[in-house]
Amino acid sequence: MMVMEQGLSSQSRLILTGLGALLVSAAASSIAGVYLGSAREVLALIPGLMVLLPSIIDMRGNIAGVLASRLSSSMHLGEFSIDFEEGSVLGDNVRASFVITVLIAFVLGIFAYAASLLSGLPTVSITDLVLISVTSGIVSGLLVMGITLLIALISYRYGLDLDMIGAPTVTTSGDVVTLPILVLSAVFVMYLPPWTRLALGVAVVAVAVAVIVYTRRRSEGIGTIVGENLSFLIPLSVLGTLAGLTYSLNLDALVTIAAFLILIPPFTGCLGSIGGILGSRLSTGMHTGELNPSFLPERGVVHHFIISYLYTLILLPLLALIAHGAAVLMGLNSPGLGMLVIISLAAGLVVMTLVNGVAYATASLSFRYGLDPDNFGIPVITSLIDLIGAAALVTVIGLLL
Repeated sequence: MMVMEQGLSSQSRLILTGLGALLVSAAASSIAGVYLGSAREVLALIPGLMVLLPSIIDMRGNIAGVLASRLSSSMHLGEFSIDFEEGSVLGDNVRASFVITVLIAFVLGIFAYAASLLSGLPTVSITDLVLISVTSGIVSGLLVMGITLLIALISYRYGLDLDMIGAPTVTTSGDVVTLPILVLSAVFVMYLPPWTRLALGVAVVAVAVAVIVYTRRRSEGIGTIVGENLSFLIPLSVLGTLAGLTYSLNLDALVTIAAFLILIPPFTGCLGSIGGILGSRLSTGMHTGELNPSFLPERGVVHHFIISYLYTLILLPLLALIAHGAAVLMGLNSPGLGMLVIISLAAGLVVMTLVNGVAYATASLSFRYGLDPDNFGIPVITSLIDLIGAAALVTVIGLLL
């Protein structure tokens, strides 16, 4: 009986720790949403920026989320140490994350331009989009990476479970930091003379080549991490770009009822954080042998699914309330609090149902085939949430309004 009570107490602490982190995440993501609502004119004036926005925010959280998940697993396995030297767990992961940040930002700019062109949407030049993407990617990437390291070191120092606080913290910081930096970078780049933008574009290509050469010379450690991450982050970037296209094709409606613009960052960010917690817990459970990568989810996995639904039911009405209140205070249009709650809950529960299945399939398949689920869980989940979140939100809005 005593052991059972201690087990329940431990589970309750874990759930409350996750909920606390998610509440902070929801509040911070809502700030990003308010900023997006206020920047609606910039989105309309710089064609292609809305296509780039979801993917670059998502990748920022993905890269930092993978870093946090890998460091968390190393802590659980007793391999972590505060050492930034080459060959150390911490040092190699930090260097690899920076290389991935540069290369992914470069690719995202190209993808956003190509997607806009193929869909017939107006866009700025490919040089401008790549320059905006890489500039904002490096600046926001360094800031988010610093936040991730701080959280990891605090968790290590005070014995906290990084799985429960890492994903919400880094995905939220990705939203809050990347969104304003992306908008400011876009405005800054578009104010530069054309010849300056062209020269900086050439410099960006040179930087991308330099980091590729650096990685190839360090095939062990850093090279392995970069190669494994890029092999799936680049394909996943397509999902973020498609999410951006979904929003761009409905941009007029979103700008007209700006409460939806305010809701987008906390909606996707909060669901991404919940999914990130789920992915991290499944990954750690399989690393430690507490969970088995069986074909059908076992009881312990279903327990994690239930917690994900619980978080969703608690947080989404709160996000709708914040979005409605912010819209009213800013003098922007809203469909009404009740309708906003219904829309966010309906879309969110659909998204979370799919995420539970994908999170388990990703963790179990990667583990069974000898791959590190830490590298796959959070990126697959958050990228999927970007696309199906955009599709679900736009679809529910169209059905109910």
